[in-house]
Amino acid sequence: ETGTTRMNKGRLVHVLKQTNQVRGLHTIIRDAGCDRDDFIFYSNRLIRLLVEESLSFLPYSSKVATTPTGSKYDGLQWDCKVCGVSIIRAGESMETALQAICKDIRIGKILIQRDEETALPKLYYHKLPEDIAERHVILLDPLLATAGSAIKAIEILIEAGVKEEHIIFANLIAAPEGIQKLTERFPKVQIVTSAIDDFLNERSFVIPGIGDFGDRYFGTEPKPSKSNPTKKIKGGKSR
Repeated sequence: ETGTTRMNKGRLVHVLKQTNQVRGLHTIIRDAGCDRDDFIFYSNRLIRLLVEESLSFLPYSSKVATTPTGSKYDGLQWDCKVCGVSIIRAGESMETALQAICKDIRIGKILIQRDEETALPKLYYHKLPEDIAERHVILLDPLLATAGSAIKAIEILIEAGVKEEHIIFANLIAAPEGIQKLTERFPKVQIVTSAIDDFLNERSFVIPGIGDFGDRYFGTEPKPSKSNPTKKIKGGKSR
């Protein structure tokens, strides 16, 4: 199963081919018993595959290379300037893979949190490359749940001059509800994900989900309470 899923009136959402390797990596990192070292290691492997796939949807132009045998190879090369933008904090986990693949790539940051009074996403900080309007942007966040943070981040990018069709949103796990909301708001933004999960529950957690990716990756998970030492957050934190 691969590649590209048509949904929401023909708009395209790109899904990693569900190879045994991809499903195996998901099995490890989704397991509530996965320790932090393994979670980071196997998440990084999956993120690398996701970022590589995301770069396939940038514009390319023809280029002929001369091989050591003196023969010609009809190839391709990037036909645009690229930068990454991570949604703090969980999105920062994806920066290393992008930097490993794209030499000297510039990376911006956006911090969005939920406003306690309005329950709406609120911008707290952003720092973007000065020439971002001239670039294609790989927007990084591991989870697409309600799409609130992603939509706010895209609004900020567009306000900075980035064309909607120049934005690729890369995430590990997406909820159908989040995909629908984002694509209805920004139909020209491409979504690249490694899995589309089943649904959002009544608490806006992705099911089956992965839990709070940022807490698990950066080691800030809350300790189980004494009254319920086995209690764990399930699904995926609303974003």
